[in-house]
Amino acid sequence: MREIPATWMRGGTSKCWVFEHDALRVPGRTVDEVLLRLYGSPDPRQVDGVGGGTSTTSKAVLLAPGTADGVDVDYTFAQVAVEERRVDWGSNCGNCSAVVALYAVRRGWVLPRAGTTRVRVHNTNTGQLIVQEVPTPAGRVPEYGTAVIPGVPFPGVPVHLWFADPAGATTGALFPSGNQVDRLDGPDGPITATLVDAGAPVVVLPAAAVGLTGRERPAEIDARLGLLAALDAVRRQAAVLMGLAPTPAAAQRAVPKLALVAPPAADPSADLAADVTVRMLSMGRVHPALAITGSVALTVAAREPGTVVAAARGGAAPRPNGAESVLRFATPAGIVETRSRTRDGVDEVGVLRTARRLADARLPLPEPAGTAIAEDVRHDHEEVVRG
Repeated sequence: MREIPATWMRGGTSKCWVFEHDALRVPGRTVDEVLLRLYGSPDPRQVDGVGGGTSTTSKAVLLAPGTADGVDVDYTFAQVAVEERRVDWGSNCGNCSAVVALYAVRRGWVLPRAGTTRVRVHNTNTGQLIVQEVPTPAGRVPEYGTAVIPGVPFPGVPVHLWFADPAGATTGALFPSGNQVDRLDGPDGPITATLVDAGAPVVVLPAAAVGLTGRERPAEIDARLGLLAALDAVRRQAAVLMGLAPTPAAAQRAVPKLALVAPPAADPSADLAADVTVRMLSMGRVHPALAITGSVALTVAAREPGTVVAAARGGAAPRPNGAESVLRFATPAGIVETRSRTRDGVDEVGVLRTARRLADARLPLPEPAGTAIAEDVRHDHEEVVRG
């Protein structure tokens, strides 16, 4: 039986298995097939695999030394579906991005510097350049850290992620439809939406337009199956307008994401002086905190007058001009803070995450039980894995 070397890591509020590209090359089997079998999908418990049974714990990170000038690491993200026989390659995960620098330094692909080491990461899903800054005291990456972020009860190694020039990374335009707001068919009639691509493609809706305050707990929204279905229909309409799918039915499960935004609570202390309240949906369910690539999209959209995000904030956010500007999002897990700056003439949006290595392992890969499973596996985005 073949064994696949892997490292289990927590990045931000997600967990992922980290693989080197070549480790997933198995003769006679596609990368999709290998990941699905390792994770135990499709199965809501993923009981016969290493998946965690939720979208935030059924993720894969594929890494290799960088191939382009000025790039240290090539990074591909895969969202392994839990209850479907599907692997989505169309988006990046900002939380899982946080593990890349730690892995690369530990692996020896990047030489650490005394104090802080910068790692330039190329995300192949989106073409996005992410500059990661990690502490390397005494020229070594620490195994443990003391930084704490919302949604994670224990501290970890701090990782500063800076998304360089994020606008249009996937579609080529900040507003792929050509508009700052569009009208979509909502569950109760036309609904105003902002379709933005920065860090990741995101559909932004006013929470009030679908009968929500924006401050509901994830379980409250997840329990409303009719609303989830209606929101997914809106998301699929938007995918077509953004050029991400030819028809609503062809839209990927993971792309675009959908965010519901609202003004902060009337009592500032309730949202800890947040600028915007947000509930983000990913893979059909409410994210327990906030997708980090989604927070980048919301940050850039907030600067543009007339967008749904700017309206929820009460006006457009200031653009970075010299000093860093800060935007605070109230999420189910607490405040997520993003920073904007201009470095060497390049717009950057940054967020602090933490990461930790959980285990090194060798994952036994069972032989195929038959050909029926393999024939059903989707390979739509197999080309993102390096040939």
